[in-house]
Amino acid sequence: MKIAITGKGGVGKTFIASTLMRLFEKKGFKVIGVDCDPNPTLALSFGIEDTLIPLSKRHDIIEERTGAKPGTYGSIFKLNPKVDDLIDKVGYKIGNITILVMGTIEEGGEGCVCPASVLLRRLLRHLIVKRDEVVILDMEAGIEHFGRKTIEDVDLMLIVIEPTKKSLITAKRMKKLANDLGIKNIKVIINKVRNEDKELLKNIVEKELGLEILGFVPYDENVIEGEFLGKPINLDSKSTKEIEKIFNRILELKKNI
Repeated sequence: MKIAITGKGGVGKTFIASTLMRLFEKKGFKVIGVDCDPNPTLALSFGIEDTLIPLSKRHDIIEERTGAKPGTYGSIFKLNPKVDDLIDKVGYKIGNITILVMGTIEEGGEGCVCPASVLLRRLLRHLIVKRDEVVILDMEAGIEHFGRKTIEDVDLMLIVIEPTKKSLITAKRMKKLANDLGIKNIKVIINKVRNEDKELLKNIVEKELGLEILGFVPYDENVIEGEFLGKPINLDSKSTKEIEKIFNRILELKKNI
């Protein structure tokens, strides 16, 4: 199963992505977590210090696979570089979880056809189409970073929102873009929710987005503390228990995919 998690910056995508990864592993699945954010923090959610080098910065690998140095334009390089072994080569393993930090292309314009962007797009496409593991993509606040032909085949897109107007506006954009890509399964998770606001939020989101809400994740001080200290959140906390309910609903969806 391939899942893309998106939404406005700061809504809690990485927390939800990392928790789902842990729950899938706990259930016996092999999991690949892909950090697609320009400011990668997925590894920190597992207590891993900020030492993982993004693939976009691995100039040696980019040159080896494409035949051109990163940052070069107008040169000849491979458009279909070998990527099937890169997960083992650059991924960080924790049990049955592999974390892959993609990084971002800083030279040139977005969507540039340069060696680094070609390699990253090719690898992301390979992860979605070819791999048998559960793949969870922790996306940046927008899903066009690796081009329109990279995530159209995900099985499920989760749009994470919080109780703010800005978050809802971003979610509308995400829904439109996902529809443009032909992604059929789009669901919503509402994060940082006060219990007394659930019904109001449910009515607003269903009216504005017309999407199914998979669950409500409560505001949780344990999450704030864990994020600050760079420690995994206890799976028995009130927020992770709600994410486990969402996880079980995802497993039900998986049966029909």
